[in-house]
Amino acid sequence: MHDLVIRGGTLVDGTGAAPRLADVAIDNGIITEVGTVTGAGKREIDAQGHIVTPGWVDIHTHYDGQVTWDPLITPSCWHGVTTVVMGNCGVGFAPARPDAREWLITLMEGVEDIPGSALSEGIKWNWETFPEYMDSLDKQARVLDVATQVPHGSVRAYVMGERGARNEAATPEDVEAMAKIVREGVEAGALGFSTSRTMLHLSKDGEPVPGTFANKAELMGIGRALGDAGHGVFEMASDMTPAVDEFMWMQELSAETGLPVTYALLQSPTEPEKWRDVLALTDTARKQGANVTAQIACRPTGMVLGWQSTIHPFVARATYASIAHLPFAQRLVELKNPEVRARILADKSKDMGVLGMIMTQGYDRMFRLENDGKLEYEPRAEDSVAALAARTGQDPAAIVYDMLMENDGRGYIYLPLLNYTNFNFDHIREMMQHPATVLSLSDGGAHCGVICDASFPTYMLTHWARDRSRGERLPLEQVVRMQTRDTARLYGLNDRGVVAPGMKADVNVIDYDALRILAPEMVFDLPADGRRMIQKAEGYRATIVSGAITFENGEATGEMPGRLIRGPQREPQARAAAE
Repeated sequence: MHDLVIRGGTLVDGTGAAPRLADVAIDNGIITEVGTVTGAGKREIDAQGHIVTPGWVDIHTHYDGQVTWDPLITPSCWHGVTTVVMGNCGVGFAPARPDAREWLITLMEGVEDIPGSALSEGIKWNWETFPEYMDSLDKQARVLDVATQVPHGSVRAYVMGERGARNEAATPEDVEAMAKIVREGVEAGALGFSTSRTMLHLSKDGEPVPGTFANKAELMGIGRALGDAGHGVFEMASDMTPAVDEFMWMQELSAETGLPVTYALLQSPTEPEKWRDVLALTDTARKQGANVTAQIACRPTGMVLGWQSTIHPFVARATYASIAHLPFAQRLVELKNPEVRARILADKSKDMGVLGMIMTQGYDRMFRLENDGKLEYEPRAEDSVAALAARTGQDPAAIVYDMLMENDGRGYIYLPLLNYTNFNFDHIREMMQHPATVLSLSDGGAHCGVICDASFPTYMLTHWARDRSRGERLPLEQVVRMQTRDTARLYGLNDRGVVAPGMKADVNVIDYDALRILAPEMVFDLPADGRRMIQKAEGYRATIVSGAITFENGEATGEMPGRLIRGPQREPQARAAAE
């Protein structure tokens, strides 16, 4: 008798093969049979009319703090994610000298918009070194598997102190010390090293993340530490300016070590075709033997603007600023007052720089997020607030104000900040079809006050495979493969991402027709009543991790099979033999 049998589902197995009817048997946390399973199961799931997929492997999250107090790892767990990789963008909480803990918190707060008060209260520090951080994570039970990377910002600050925090040049001795820490972290089980070179990543005090301006000697010295350890991904967030200079050392590092180098790639609003040039460089690098891969997003970097969000169109107006300190219920009373509304609309917004101006007055980029109960992340230019104002003769600020007042002051404006210059997803589809890209950038756990892209995995199925109407869709089997086998293999997690005998039993059973993402909502459930935006889903009938059902019909079962992943995972012999 099998531990668990999933019967009669339409299997989308993660390899990219066409969907097929199949049963799946699971024993001792491993998939043992796929096809017609004759033996009974101690527990059986009737999957007729549903699809059966591998669990999603999300390789770009920021749960570094949350993972120490939240065994559910929400909101990713609500979207069928069974493995997360954190420690991205060069920020994290190890190594950490005791006197640098609060500084690391403010760094994470500034870069990833995670409330510092929540991190201060929630994290129970019992480590200093990176291996000690890994050991701490290893002691905790959770619903899904977690893996991490060694972050450049923490390492630089640990070795160089204030010099590292201020982005001063590293000496050869500094580089040697940093390389040693990175190698120790990777040997303790980290999946790689991450750094940030984008000016969008600033600490709470406005300073660039440590490592932003690191020279080639520092980057190569650290990268060679991965080579010495024998494994590890070198991950980078970058503006790719100038792209050729970045690629010179990226390509050299990968070619020298044989290890993957991966970077974030989005369409720039100022250089909308530059992504093509960057992918052309990537193609060249790969043809010359380097293992370089671009991490891409399945939709824009979308700001969700509301009265409770980190930013909204009126945050820089004097009248609003005078009531911003009030609890939301009291603030809402004021916002409903016609006289207050008139004063806010009459105010001029203070200067917030180019980016701030876009987020507060970029009405051609602002859209209603929800229409007739449906979320629209691919809106048309003619549906923008600016276009509506032009058609009706209304003040665009007044339109926005009234949209925010919907749903008793919980209305939202959608502002696609990056990856949406052409007002459609055609370029995203083109990126997805490129062989040198991998699906990523959900930022699960981060940007709590203005973005909730941890719903990416569900969105891939609902929008890209099923519902898209403004352009070509993607085959369901490709959508599944992109966020299972492909993401897993980039990080060496070869034991998961495919439903086949011998593989780890991480599985989703999904009512595909009923699958949908719910509207974002602001909640205050972090430690110290910290704020975050969440987004749930409907349609996941079961999520299974290592053979244990962790979620059933959207509700947690109490099972905690998740573990810390230490290092690359070998592909099971049974699976390798089958191929």
